[in-house]
Formats: sequence, structure tokens, C-alpha cells
Amino acid sequence: MLADNLSVKKHIYIYSPSGAVRDKAAFKRGIKRLITLGHEVEVDPDALCSDQRFAGDDATRLASIHRAATSGADVALISRGGYGITRLLPDISYKKVAKSIERGTRFVGISDFTALQLALLAKTDALSWAGPALCEGFGALPCPDDIMEDCFADMLEGRGEGAGWRQLSSNDAVDLSLRNATLWGGNLTILTSLLGTPYFPQVKGGVLFLEDTGEHPYRVERMLTQLHYAGILANQKALVLGQFTGFDLTPHDRGFKLAAVVKWLREKLKVPVLTNLPFGHVQTKVLLPVGAKIDMHVEGRDALMLWGHQG
Repeated sequence: MLADNLSVKKHIYIYSPSGAVRDKAAFKRGIKRLITLGHEVEVDPDALCSDQRFAGDDATRLASIHRAATSGADVALISRGGYGITRLLPDISYKKVAKSIERGTRFVGISDFTALQLALLAKTDALSWAGPALCEGFGALPCPDDIMEDCFADMLEGRGEGAGWRQLSSNDAVDLSLRNATLWGGNLTILTSLLGTPYFPQVKGGVLFLEDTGEHPYRVERMLTQLHYAGILANQKALVLGQFTGFDLTPHDRGFKLAAVVKWLREKLKVPVLTNLPFGHVQTKVLLPVGAKIDMHVEGRDALMLWGHQG
């Protein structure tokens, strides 16, 4: 595994567009791991800034995004998620970021990074990658996840051409074949917060993937209901639910859990609803090209996305 990854030497730029890095040890572990994997790591000068809960004030974090775009790096990787990018959306130079992507920089992140990904897609159609952040991915204890690292290496070399997984239960079984659908989505809370703004992509006939953490199933359902009533879900070819973590059920719920949300959603939609995509606030996750055209094949519980080579 390590020997394979060592053959992929890339320039990785670390920046902090969202929350302040509180876990400095994870930050250092992440950098050390990337270097161990053979990469050249460049850290933005303001990556460890702090202003209230943010990694610097708005101007500082905005500048870090633009520096990432002009870094010439192979990968622009966020240090962590949290909250903050939505404050910056009106002032981001999407043309600058898109030109960077055209030149070969891959923008990678998760969670709050969804705001930048979706705004970029809405403004320019540029492709970005839903994947790890530095601290929670490469700085994880006791060690980074092998599957995540393999998917990251595949992205770097252009080898990663798809992702396969098995849905949660026989209740999720379906036969489905889709071609040339736009893959988009990310964090459910962030995505829903952009609805009705210029930063929400107008994707029809796409495959929408969603994940979240710290949101009770009733709040997940409430956000999905908003997307449903807004006509977003019905306009997709498939809805793919990733990992929803970090919440506690209570005796009051009396069986109302995520499975109940999925059941309710399927009753409301004609669109197929798939489960258990290995992506979210979990260690084992694939990397997904947001904005790419994909094919999808599902037989029973087994699902496969194919997107081919993505620069």
C-alpha cells in the first residue's frame, strides 16, 4: 500500500477557508502523513489563524482560497470543515478557481467545503472533489483509513474511475441503470442553506448525494422535506444517501430513526433512493467528482458509479 502511494509525488496546498484549527496535533499528523506518502506539502501562511470560531476573519480566509487557486498545486486540500465559507460566497473569484482547475489543481474537501463546491458548480460548471480534509482524514488516529488513502492516490493519478458499494438492507434493493447524469451534492445542511440563492446549482436529471453529522433524523427529514417541496429531489434521476452520523436517539423517538426517514422519502418520491454510500464524516470514504458526468448501475443491493478519468 505505502509503496504504491509513494510513486505518486504531488504538490499539495493546505489552506483553511472555514473553522479554526483547534487540533494542532491532528494538523501536524496530517502533514507528516502526506510527506510520508511522498508528497510535497505547502501550508498557507494563514492556515492556523484564529478569529472567533473561524480560521481568520473573512478577508483572511477569502485570500487563502485565492492563494490556493494561484498556488499551482496539484491538490488544494482544506485543513478542516466547520463553518464559514457561506460568508465568503459573494466575494470569491470563481473564474480564478475555475482557471486553476483547468490548469490541473484539484480542490478537495468535505463538510463546509460543500458551499464552495456548489457555488463553483453553479457559477462555472467546474469540477471539484468531495473527499477528506487534512485533520480528520490524514491526521486521524490511530492512523488514516486505507480505503480513503487509496481513493486519494487514485484521484491523484487519474486511476479512480468509479465507486461501488452495498446498500444497507434488502429493503433498499432496486434495479437501476443511468447514463450521463451529473453527480452533485455533499453536506445536507450546507446544501439546503444555499437553496434559493445564486450559489445553488440548477441541476436536473442528476444524481444527488447527501451526508451529514450531528443532525437527528427528524432534522434530516426536515431538510429533505424542504428540498422535496422546492422540487429539487423530483428533478433528479437518483438520490444517494451517504453516512449520517453523530446523533443520539431518545425514548421519545419510539422507532423514528434514519430508516423511517428513508421509508417516508420513498413514499413521497418516484426517484430511486439509495443508501449507504461510503462518504461522509467517517474514516472510510471514497472521493467523488462533484460536477462530473457519471453512469450508475444498481442490481439489488449492489450499486456502482462510474465516471471515468477525471483530470
